[in-house]
Amino acid sequence: MRVKPSRIRIIAGKWRGRKLEVIDAPGLRPTQDRVRETLFNWIQQEIVGARCLDLFAGTGALGFEALSRDASEVIMVESDAKAVEYLKQHAELLKSENQMIQLADAMSWLKQGVKGFDIIFLDPPFKQGYIEKCCAIIKQESLLNTNGLVYIESEKNLEIPDGWHIKKQKNAGQVQSLLIELSQE
Repeated sequence: MRVKPSRIRIIAGKWRGRKLEVIDAPGLRPTQDRVRETLFNWIQQEIVGARCLDLFAGTGALGFEALSRDASEVIMVESDAKAVEYLKQHAELLKSENQMIQLADAMSWLKQGVKGFDIIFLDPPFKQGYIEKCCAIIKQESLLNTNGLVYIESEKNLEIPDGWHIKKQKNAGQVQSLLIELSQE
């Protein structure tokens, strides 16, 4: 007997209430509804027209939520081929045209130096050092526009790297949500 995959719900915007299937893949943790709702409340003034990067896209919950709320473009980067197929199916189901879905290793993709992001969603597998490495590359390569933001979803008590300032922070269970920006030097 095949078990039906779980689903995530788009919270607001033009696709409000639409449900997207979630694949069963090791390490895949869809961002919970209440955490996503908090995040998008934080960035509601910045999301309309924003160019976003959904690194470690997984289910696409963050990227599709951003598009639902009128982000101008979202690049979704995911290294799992099956997850990428689901992302493409979701885009087709939603009739979304403003996303680019990339099958790539997140670190390698970042090092390409694609610039001009207003918001970067950073939700990697926990306790593997990705956040520190990604933040270093984002800063070094100047990937964010002026006043750009990075959303981090991580294990609790993660220290943010030097050169960054916490704008918003919330804990939910064992998960920490941070909205950070580059420190003014």
